[in-house]
Amino acid sequence: MKDLSPKRADLDPIEIASRDEIEALQFHRMKRSLKHAFENSPFYRKRFIEADVHPEELKTLADIAKFPFTTKQDLRDTYPFGMFAVPRSKLVRVHGSSGTTGKPTVVGYTAADIDHWSNLIARSIRAAGGRPGDMLHNAYGYGLFTGGLGAHYGAERLGCTVVPISGGMTERQVTLINDFRPDIIMVTPSYMLSILDEFRRQGLDPRQSSLSVGIFGAEPWTNAMRQEIEEAFDMHAVDIYGLSEVMGPGVAQECVETKDGLHIWEDHFYPEIINPTTGEVLPDGEMGELVFTTLTKEGLPMVRYRTRDLTRLLPGTARSMRRIEKITGRSDDMIILRGVNVFPTQIEEQILKCAGLAPHFQIELTRSGRMDNMTVHVECTQDMVAADARMKSAKELAHHIKSIVGVTTKIEVCDPNAIARSEGKAKRVIDNRPRE
Repeated sequence: MKDLSPKRADLDPIEIASRDEIEALQFHRMKRSLKHAFENSPFYRKRFIEADVHPEELKTLADIAKFPFTTKQDLRDTYPFGMFAVPRSKLVRVHGSSGTTGKPTVVGYTAADIDHWSNLIARSIRAAGGRPGDMLHNAYGYGLFTGGLGAHYGAERLGCTVVPISGGMTERQVTLINDFRPDIIMVTPSYMLSILDEFRRQGLDPRQSSLSVGIFGAEPWTNAMRQEIEEAFDMHAVDIYGLSEVMGPGVAQECVETKDGLHIWEDHFYPEIINPTTGEVLPDGEMGELVFTTLTKEGLPMVRYRTRDLTRLLPGTARSMRRIEKITGRSDDMIILRGVNVFPTQIEEQILKCAGLAPHFQIELTRSGRMDNMTVHVECTQDMVAADARMKSAKELAHHIKSIVGVTTKIEVCDPNAIARSEGKAKRVIDNRPRE
């Protein structure tokens, strides 16, 4: 693999600033952001008053712990535009992520927000080894999902040539990689494995491809998967992190020269790690739930947003800004399947639409080869036991889940009373994937 370490002179000065300089900038921006949220977002004004806290009480960065948390449920409760801190007419774009009822959780961006986002994606691509003039094959999905357009604008900001292919059509993906000779690919890691399989199906040697960097995000992936991809393609595989509620991709980025965790762009996002049960702030180095306060967002400022992602905060290495380890899991029951967020309640809602199916089910997660798969085991009702009727209901349920939730699942319709009952909280998810 090529040495793609960026030159120190090419970095933004803040990337290599002292911790004192970074924290001084964070404090200045945090005060301004809290004031903006309080004065312009009715949601946050009400939330701060209820918590008996005021932006003027922020005297140090640690004082952010006095302020209330924000959760994904808050976006659902204020759907679609109730949390914005600017008039809707000032937004230049909205994105969304899946919610439990099929409606997205909506986020919005001003022109300044898009500008910051583009700069941070450009910084992330450069940290991954990309350079102006490189060609970037963007296989993240375009649309409400923040990945496609977020990566696109950032790559153009860096000065790359963008191939906006989006996801799907794997055979065509491989054709264009071979014909256009891109330097960089941005895609989910699981779909990169599908692209690898297609290379091999066509009898092509992936190590002869032009790709030198893969920037993978939107779902957890392991160092074992990194090793497989790097060896298969003779390319660097680096991690990118983000979430739509905080911005989208580009909140944190792994640096190609170290590959030792993701540097948070702390000039725009203030991180905390909390005990997911008590909400207590934990010291750097301890495992807990990642929380972010945005420092520069206008359209939708976020104050202490609980990501539900579990990780640790670590000192900077390739950059002065702190790192997070690869995400190890979540503090809630959300499943991330091939880059799509899936909640058991979503599956339940689709089951209830299907005649002949009882609301007793379990989700089984397995891994065939390198790909994660989901099977929904659901009971039929007492009056629906014929095999052809079960098959019809299974097809109907699979269609609903694909259409509303966005994932392909296998459906197994079981006999009545076949699903284990629980006196307490139902065990909805059985994870039979191998532990690494």
